[in-house]
Amino acid sequence: MQRLLIIGCGDIARRALPWLVRHYRVYAAVRSDARRRELRAMGVTPLRADLDKPRTLRRLAGIGNLILHFAPPQETGLRDVRTRALLAGLSTGKILPRRLVYISTSGVYGDCGGAWVSEEHPARPQTARARRRIDAEMRLRRFGRAHRVAVSILRAPGIYSDDRLPLARLERGLPLLQESDDIFTNHIHADDLAAIARRALTHGRTGRIYNASDESALKMGEYFDLLADRFGLSRAPRLPREEVEQRLSPAMLSFAGESRRLTNRRIKRELGVRLKYPDVATALGGLLPEET
Repeated sequence: MQRLLIIGCGDIARRALPWLVRHYRVYAAVRSDARRRELRAMGVTPLRADLDKPRTLRRLAGIGNLILHFAPPQETGLRDVRTRALLAGLSTGKILPRRLVYISTSGVYGDCGGAWVSEEHPARPQTARARRRIDAEMRLRRFGRAHRVAVSILRAPGIYSDDRLPLARLERGLPLLQESDDIFTNHIHADDLAAIARRALTHGRTGRIYNASDESALKMGEYFDLLADRFGLSRAPRLPREEVEQRLSPAMLSFAGESRRLTNRRIKRELGVRLKYPDVATALGGLLPEET
């Protein structure tokens, strides 16, 4: 049985685990004893390692034939020092992985003015967070070319699920951009992202980038209106950009400054993905019964 090593065993990885443990001998890097016990109960062999402590990463070398790298970069800087440390640790082993799948972000495309964006669109990251991600992508692809490791990159947009919805923002009454200023956003359900990662393990092409997105193509205001209507909340007020900028944090504003629509033909054509939730409306329709 092939050995699979998971780096960043959070929500997406846990959603994939029931399938993964049936097909692979699964290991996962963990930092806490509580997480070790949880993962053992799920059929995973935990390995004590910390991406912020490079010396601990050497014990991961040679463990996995396959690697799922789901860990985010650190919170500051323009380079992903965690991925750099991980690759240095893996390189100390006599045996390197054959395949590695990394979950990145569609934020690396930057603002595209609402245009449709395929994987061939140039990356123009505009935020420090996105620049750290593109740095990780470049390091991983160089590592793959140098060591003949089949690296596949999944660029994911806004991840949501029944317990990952921005309802608190609606409850606080925070404003959205008026319709004339509104931007296109992109989404993927957490279950579908886990499934895409599984398919990339077996079908991902070497050095290939995949937009891991659904087919919603919603503007931000439309997305929040869907949530508000579905959960019986008041719709967010719509204001001109100048007024919104005065009321939102820089982190929230960064999401309101980039507009694009992701194409997802590649995940369907090359990975054979069939989305469980092809759009946000489909997913929300199953969360609560319709009121009569």
